[in-house]
Amino acid sequence: MAVTESGNFDPNIPNVARMYDYFLGGKDNFPADRAAAERVLTIVPEIPVGARENRAFLGRAVRFLAESGVRQFLDIGTGLPTQENVHQVVESVAPDARTVYVDNDPQVLTHARALLTNSTNVRIIEGDLRRPAEILRHPEVGGHLDLSRPVAVLLLAIVHFIEEDPRPIIAELLEPLAPGSWLVLSHVCIDIKPEAAPGVERIYQGASAGFVGRRSDEIMSFFDALDVVPPGVVNLPEWRPELPELIPFPDAPPYFLCGVARKP
Repeated sequence: MAVTESGNFDPNIPNVARMYDYFLGGKDNFPADRAAAERVLTIVPEIPVGARENRAFLGRAVRFLAESGVRQFLDIGTGLPTQENVHQVVESVAPDARTVYVDNDPQVLTHARALLTNSTNVRIIEGDLRRPAEILRHPEVGGHLDLSRPVAVLLLAIVHFIEEDPRPIIAELLEPLAPGSWLVLSHVCIDIKPEAAPGVERIYQGASAGFVGRRSDEIMSFFDALDVVPPGVVNLPEWRPELPELIPFPDAPPYFLCGVARKP
C-alpha cells in the first residue's frame, strides 16, 4: 500500500505497508515499524479494528463484483499478502477471472511474487498510484487485462497516502476504462476525531509515505460521476454485512469509510 518511490530496502525507516501488517497482527514488520505503529495507537487505539474491517470489506466487495459478473481486477496499493487476497476471493467465484496487483514497495513486490509464482491468472507489477497512466500503459496490465471490457479498480486504504488532491488521479485512472467498470475505495475519515489527524500525520511524515486524514464530504467526492451501489459510502462494517454481522460492531467507529461504484 506504500506510495513512495521504489528504492533500497531500509528496515530503519517505518514502512506504511509493514505498519499496516502490524495493525493486522502480522509478523512481516520490523522494530521501526512497530515503534511508529505504537505511537499511532496512542492517538487512535481503534486502528487495528479498522484494519481488520478493511480486509473484511475487501472480501465482501470483491465477492459482490465477481458474483455480478466482473472478471478483471486491478488492485493498486495491494500491500503485503495476507489471507483472503483479491485473487483468492475472485477465483472462488470465477476461476477464470484475472487479477493484476500493483505496488511500488520493494518488500511488497518481493513477497507477492514469491507467494504467487504458481497463479496463472495473476500478475504483479511495480507502479505508483500518483502516475495512473503509467499503470494502465504497463505491458503486463494491457497484456493480462482487456481494457475494452469492464475492470474493477481497487483502492483500499491507499488514497489517504496521497497528499495532493486525489480526485484528478482517480479521474485519470478511470477515464480510459470501459463503461461498466468499477471503483472500490476505502479511506480514513476524521469527522468524529479531527484533533487526532495532526499527530498521526506527523508520525507518518517520518515513514515511507505521508498520510492525510480527510472528511466524509471529501471522501464522498471521490465517487462523483459514478453510480454508487447501496448502501452508499458508509462505515466499513455497514457495507453489506454478512450473517451474523447484521448489526455494525460497536467497537468500529466511523473512522474508515468505504464505497463501491460503477462507471456509467
